[in-house]
Amino acid sequence: MTASPVTGLGSSRLGPAERTAALDRMGQEEFDVVVVGAGIVGAGAALDAATRGLSVAVVEARDFASGTSSRSSKLIHGGLRYLEQYNFDLVREALTERGLLLQRIAPHLVRPVPFLLPTTKRVWERGYLGAGVALYDALSFSMGSTRGVPHHKHLTRKGALKLAPSLRRDAFVGAIQFWDAQVDDARFVMTALRTAAEYGAQIASRTQCVGFLREGERVTGLRVRDLESGTTSEVRAKQIVNATGVWTDDIQELVGGRGQIHVRASKGIHLVVPKDRIHSSTGLILRTEKSVLFVIPWGRHWLIGTTDTAWNLDKAHPAASRADIDYVLEHVNSVLNTPLTHDDVEGVYAGLRPLLSGERDETSQLSREHIVAHPVPGLVLVAGGKFTTYRVMAKDAIDAVAHGLDGKVAESCTDRIPLVGGDGFQAMWNARHRLASGSGLHVARIEHLLRRYGTLVDDLLGLIKEKPDLGKPLNGADDYLRAEIVYAAAYEGARHINDVLARRTRISIEAWDRGLGVAKEAADLLAPVLGWSKKQTDREVEYYRKRVEAERDSQNQDGDQEADASRRGAPDIVPTATP
Repeated sequence: MTASPVTGLGSSRLGPAERTAALDRMGQEEFDVVVVGAGIVGAGAALDAATRGLSVAVVEARDFASGTSSRSSKLIHGGLRYLEQYNFDLVREALTERGLLLQRIAPHLVRPVPFLLPTTKRVWERGYLGAGVALYDALSFSMGSTRGVPHHKHLTRKGALKLAPSLRRDAFVGAIQFWDAQVDDARFVMTALRTAAEYGAQIASRTQCVGFLREGERVTGLRVRDLESGTTSEVRAKQIVNATGVWTDDIQELVGGRGQIHVRASKGIHLVVPKDRIHSSTGLILRTEKSVLFVIPWGRHWLIGTTDTAWNLDKAHPAASRADIDYVLEHVNSVLNTPLTHDDVEGVYAGLRPLLSGERDETSQLSREHIVAHPVPGLVLVAGGKFTTYRVMAKDAIDAVAHGLDGKVAESCTDRIPLVGGDGFQAMWNARHRLASGSGLHVARIEHLLRRYGTLVDDLLGLIKEKPDLGKPLNGADDYLRAEIVYAAAYEGARHINDVLARRTRISIEAWDRGLGVAKEAADLLAPVLGWSKKQTDREVEYYRKRVEAERDSQNQDGDQEADASRRGAPDIVPTATP
């Protein structure tokens, strides 16, 4: 095996210079592992391989986490509903991962969140659901781990209304409060990739796999196209991991045939509404005829979702239709004393779950478990699963890679590796008032930064010290500082406005205007870092405007076909190399 290119830890920075250097390395070296796809599973696989001492490269056709991994319910959870399917092992595995993420791997990014589960029957339902939640709590103690969240408790209707005054009194008779955890999914993926980079992984976004290199039956590398420059090159590898989620079958076709494992896409949409529209100090979980509906606290907002319907249209830009939005509003309004309307919706986003194909027609019944396979020599496929269990999926994928490499490969150690920004987080959180005093920022700003960057906050404070103007909030999105826009491009791999407003921050779903009012300011901050001309800067703003208009139009369409056609009306971002 190729020796790891680093001795000790390297840099976690993923700026323009690091991308150029990574592409240069990819054209010159043979890697132990090349990972295709930089969603959560690809990021996890890269980190797992890098921390085993393997040389690693990662290619991603768009931005990091630009598919499923930025459009989830943003929960780290065991999957309470899987207990009804008697899938105890899956729930236990997920709850074990939840404890690791909360307490060891990412304490700066993952935090507990409470939920109310209303009951409508006085005796049997409370007993039935109570037993399920008790089992849920018990499973979280498995394998000697601690739970990391408070224990559940039963509430009367009066007790539940104290926590959630917005609930209709006649919609329930009591409730059970339990705890899970939540995360900004896109930030988590980017942080996992930065951690992989710190251990030597070479990572490049907007680098599309367009074909495979072969020596007889064996896959020996990739042909990749740099979508920023338009150039094509070859990347040699001893083993390749296909971690492309809903694009799994597309990548398999490039190898030559779909193989025996197929992935179906299930669309889930979420609405974002202001916090003052629902008076509650806790999240809600509601059972529907098809799925589970969550009302999730999200800063100054609520996330409400999700749906679960088959999707066979554009994978890159799944569209939420008016019918989807109506469905979510109808179900959440069934328990609210002041119904929500379309006018209350600040943002909408749609994502696709990669489900392993089965015999059932309903996507809500397809497997959420994952599978790892060697479809052809030199290629490992990993598919299925869910965000919470990404680390287990990654471990299994790299275990399969290890079988294909000559020589001994170390065991996975990612259950003991904090993500960058996590080591020492609690101590820095305890010192937040001192940080505020030293930086001149309000302690509320420091808390915001710590929850997003952990101990890497020093990098942002350094930017602000050099240019105090970066310590000001964005005009029109004042939850975020100007420094965060610069940092997104200089350290976090953002290449375009949409990367910053949709994933490094969540302005595109949190602002009433979907970020249109802040796009020009963001572009002006990004331009010096990314080397944009005025023409390119203006083009970025225009393309973002078209994207927002297309999304809004799609959300006024009656069904999937019409919504998809409207969303396709906005072209993807023009590469910076375009004249």
